[in-house]
Amino acid sequence: MSDHSLEHTAHGHDEHEHHETFWTKYVFSTDHKMISKQFLVTAILMAVLAMLMSMVFRLQLGWPDHKFPFLETILGKWGKGGKLDPSFYLGLVTIHGTIMVFFVLTGGLSGTFSNLLIPFQVGARDMASGFLNMLSYWFFFGSCVVMCASLVIETGPASGGWTIYPPLSALPQAIAGSGLGMTLWLVSMVLFIGSALLGGINYVVTVINLRTKGMSMTRLPLTIWAFTITAILGILSFPVLFAAALLLLFDRSFGTSFYLSDIFIGGAPLHYSGGSPILFQHLFWFLGHPEVYIVLLPALGLASEVISTQSRKPIFGYKAMIGSMLVIAFLSFIVWGHHMFITGMNPFLGSVFVFTTLLVAIPSAVKVFNYLATLWKANIVLSPAMLFAMGLVSFFISGGLTGIILGDSALDINIHDNYFVVAHFHIVMGSSAIFGMFAGVYHWFPRMFGRMMNKRLGYLHFWLTILGVYGTFFPMHFVGLAGAPRRYYAYTAYSGFDAAININYLISAFAIIGGLAQFIFVINFFYSMYRGKRSTQNPWKSNTIEWTAPIDGIHGNWPGEIPTVYRWPYDYSKPGHDDDFIPQTTPYSETKKSNLAGEEK
Repeated sequence: MSDHSLEHTAHGHDEHEHHETFWTKYVFSTDHKMISKQFLVTAILMAVLAMLMSMVFRLQLGWPDHKFPFLETILGKWGKGGKLDPSFYLGLVTIHGTIMVFFVLTGGLSGTFSNLLIPFQVGARDMASGFLNMLSYWFFFGSCVVMCASLVIETGPASGGWTIYPPLSALPQAIAGSGLGMTLWLVSMVLFIGSALLGGINYVVTVINLRTKGMSMTRLPLTIWAFTITAILGILSFPVLFAAALLLLFDRSFGTSFYLSDIFIGGAPLHYSGGSPILFQHLFWFLGHPEVYIVLLPALGLASEVISTQSRKPIFGYKAMIGSMLVIAFLSFIVWGHHMFITGMNPFLGSVFVFTTLLVAIPSAVKVFNYLATLWKANIVLSPAMLFAMGLVSFFISGGLTGIILGDSALDINIHDNYFVVAHFHIVMGSSAIFGMFAGVYHWFPRMFGRMMNKRLGYLHFWLTILGVYGTFFPMHFVGLAGAPRRYYAYTAYSGFDAAININYLISAFAIIGGLAQFIFVINFFYSMYRGKRSTQNPWKSNTIEWTAPIDGIHGNWPGEIPTVYRWPYDYSKPGHDDDFIPQTTPYSETKKSNLAGEEK
């Protein structure tokens, strides 16, 4: 887009802004800044719901023989007599996992920060298509509403685990949670996939076509590289989940048998057969493993920016960081079989998936070493955002080490589908991504709302959260090694799991502490949105160009001409320069003048 057309777009936005109503400005907005806030607030509300679910089923696992009268008050028949209903327990586990993986860590993380930062950091007035952007959010919101609606229907929500394996998901008559709740789950996923595809296409087109003058690909912040690679992953993998869900709907409603083999129901054989549930697993995990990096890469991109800015140092190995993300993205498409070692896979094919899985450790290690090298001998500013970014690195290391164990088929077959797996992915994917999201919120909150979040509450939030995460998931490794399978309602029925029961007391206590700590964040977020201290133009003394735009956030981002970029985004603590940061909009000629002035002094 030419400078003339960009200026014309800016004037168009300004003229339009005077005529905006409440509905066009705050509800059906096409402004990327408002849409990012919509994604973030929706994701926070969904995260609170998922967190409350986890606290309820952790009560059941920690104190399986105890009655909690308040459960009947809040859950009705599902908590009759103060005891959580076993079928509803499985439903809570299913919806908790679905909300966290898709609506919080995928839609919330990418939807919020891709929308906020891509136009700002590449120097664009807005997304390539504001209308598609708005449509992406409303598909996402509709998906959330449908998923939440499944919680209040008479037969209960989907109850096949968040992976919804057939036959529980393919036969409506299998269990109560296989009925309408499962149908709503599938409808919700179709809406969500529509949202992800609309958003992903918009993000890629914006980065490729709407960069400002001077913004070459090697001058893009690592956040933009992460968001772009993530969007490409989603565009290529989400249609596969859509196909899997569509075939599943056919099996449920139209008498097909894509996933149904020889099944007996009540002693009578199913009158149609010939399919294979393994087909569903292949389709699901072909999305499912790229999904891990659709969740992780945006968080790693945010952490890269925060760590460099708050270390007051250039990011170590900029091109190596880009290369590692590209390699991770490529490998993510050829490792899905490591989720399926126990399906009767040919051992040779299993060894191929072991090899490709272990290869992922190399680019992942590159990222970790580059983070540590950036932090080494740095002038670190320990803001809440920086603490959460370093917490992400900690989880990425500790969770990644257990991934090496699970990537080996000989070991995975013995500990598959138990609490060791739960501990692994909650640390390396769930907690890492959540900490990256928190780092992003604390760091870019001033850019979103023009105010600062309370720093003391941020510190308290961090320390209680990291204590809760490690206290919850680290002991789970030992529960898994003891053989305790996941998704069991109560381990008191099995004498061999006495140790698991005792450790579950500890796990549940830490889970409740960590869950309650999130209300500190929620209070801090919504209070600071309206009553927080007013932010300065560039509170973190950052180099990227989003901090050059007016704090009040006009529609079009910059009045007049868009800034020109002259350098990469990580010129921190450059020798001979007066300040410890040089914005991307500073020409090299000015840097030379500053250096000469310093030499004369």
